[in-house]
Amino acid sequence: MSTLVLELRQGDLMVVNGAPIRFRNRTRIELAAKARFLFGKQIMAPDAANTPARRIYFALQTAYIGADEERGPGLAAARDLIRDFMDATTSPTVREMLDRAREAAEGDDCYSALRIARRVMRHEEEVLGIPPLPAPRRDPLPNPAPG
Repeated sequence: MSTLVLELRQGDLMVVNGAPIRFRNRTRIELAAKARFLFGKQIMAPDAANTPARRIYFALQTAYIGADEERGPGLAAARDLIRDFMDATTSPTVREMLDRAREAAEGDDCYSALRIARRVMRHEEEVLGIPPLPAPRRDPLPNPAPG
């Protein structure tokens, strides 16, 4: 079994198997078992899902790293949003990417589906002339309670 080593900075957010983890200091972690996780810029906040492609990404994100009870509804929402986007777009390339993303998600490869959805988001940003999503805000950490 191979392991994955990640270096994370103070304030970075990581979601592992549905549990959000905020790092209090710079750290290096090793994942030694299979886990569903995203971190940093990969994580989209709900309020950022404000375009059709971004809503697809957020639904796929929920299907991938949501709590067990959120994953099924996330996948169902992604299917519906992908179908609606495919009906609305005139781009055969985007249709093909969305079809691959749907197939990956239904094959329990949501990480690949998210990577494809990011490409669709970039295409959408170019076509609509909207700025890309900003990097996630790094919230200051609260002071630890005394004692």
